[in-house]
Amino acid sequence: MKNYRIYLIRHGITQGNLDGKYIGLTDLPLCEEGEGAIASLKALDVYPNVQKVYSSPLKRCLQTADIIYPEKLLKRIDNISECDFGDFEGKTQAELQENEDYLEWIKGGYEACPPNGESFGHFTIRCLDGLEEIFKDMMANEIGSAAVITHSGVIMNLLAGYGLPKMRPIDFACNQGEGFEIQLSTFLWQHGPVFEIVGKLF
Repeated sequence: MKNYRIYLIRHGITQGNLDGKYIGLTDLPLCEEGEGAIASLKALDVYPNVQKVYSSPLKRCLQTADIIYPEKLLKRIDNISECDFGDFEGKTQAELQENEDYLEWIKGGYEACPPNGESFGHFTIRCLDGLEEIFKDMMANEIGSAAVITHSGVIMNLLAGYGLPKMRPIDFACNQGEGFEIQLSTFLWQHGPVFEIVGKLF
């Protein structure tokens, strides 16, 4: 049975990240520091060679993909965009610490949802739909290895929700430019859907 390797990689840093803000669907580019850091990692040859690259459509991911894999075929996947934080977009934890809606939201739960934003449950299903779109494309085009340039929330959500062995979302937190390797098979996917977590990239 054929296995498929996917490398989930978090985009480089933005000014919003440096400022500690919730940046979900806000389409910020990489800041100068972010571009430099990804280029430095690329120069260290830490990223695996792949046949195809998939990316969130947001600028910070597309720019990261262009630095790491400038000559690889790229396909945009809308469903692996970051969570929509609604009214919390562009705000810091300090600015929200007395907001009752925020305090309720950070308790978590499937139905937890920022005002005018996206619930955890909807985000989870959307991320899964995005990974399934990638997996189907890989199988249809005989792609055995691929990089997926996406967001911290997407990576933690997918690995904690559908990866084996089972761990907490926080266990899959990673810095900008870092990521995880996973292995998918048609058998596990059809009987889960689940996939195997191989480990961190570096």
